[in-house]
Amino acid sequence: MSKTPVYFMPGLAANPLIFEKITLDSSQFECFYLDWKEPKSEESLNCYTKRIIKEIKHENPVLIGVSFGGIIVQEIAKQIAIRKVIIISSVKDPSEFPDNFRMAKKWKLYYFFPTRFVDFFQNITKKIVSSKKINERIKMYEKYLTVRSKNYLDWGIKNVLLWENQNPIENIVHIHGTEDHIFPKKYIKNAIFLPKATHVLVLLQSKWLNKNLPNLILNESYEEKLD
Repeated sequence: MSKTPVYFMPGLAANPLIFEKITLDSSQFECFYLDWKEPKSEESLNCYTKRIIKEIKHENPVLIGVSFGGIIVQEIAKQIAIRKVIIISSVKDPSEFPDNFRMAKKWKLYYFFPTRFVDFFQNITKKIVSSKKINERIKMYEKYLTVRSKNYLDWGIKNVLLWENQNPIENIVHIHGTEDHIFPKKYIKNAIFLPKATHVLVLLQSKWLNKNLPNLILNESYEEKLD
């Protein structure tokens, strides 16, 4: 029996290590990890997605994307034949954006986001803050959020806010945390909600994902099989 190819796309600024706790049965699935590329000058989301598609070497793959990666895999699915799209801590269309995203889009605030200072503030915080919780978050940031060029971050934030999702795809599986503060639950429709899970559920709810992803991937009707 041939294995099901599963391609994972991380979230904004994140590297594929965010999936390190996700383990799928190697006798059933073959996992591949996509990574962010440096955007070209004024590159459209469509053109950028075409470059990502070149890394997909299998027909009818399953695509799993987190946050902005969830937007990317939806755009990929408009251009190639896929078996299924699963998004985690993401959105299916701009109607699921919170009000602050809509305001940022309306007033074009993405031009003013201080992405160049991301590393600066991280380094200063490490020196002046002694909170164990904050330092643990900084360590997690250093490990998983390594794609930080100003060009990439500016491009990414702008393309999230401007995403219109014309010709949306159907039959998306959406996994979302009830305590997601980036994309709050009240704006999200037709999702599998994990109680008390946050925007980083791919790291903190890996046990649930490892148990349920196989059914989500392989079965058309999976609701009764979830735990």
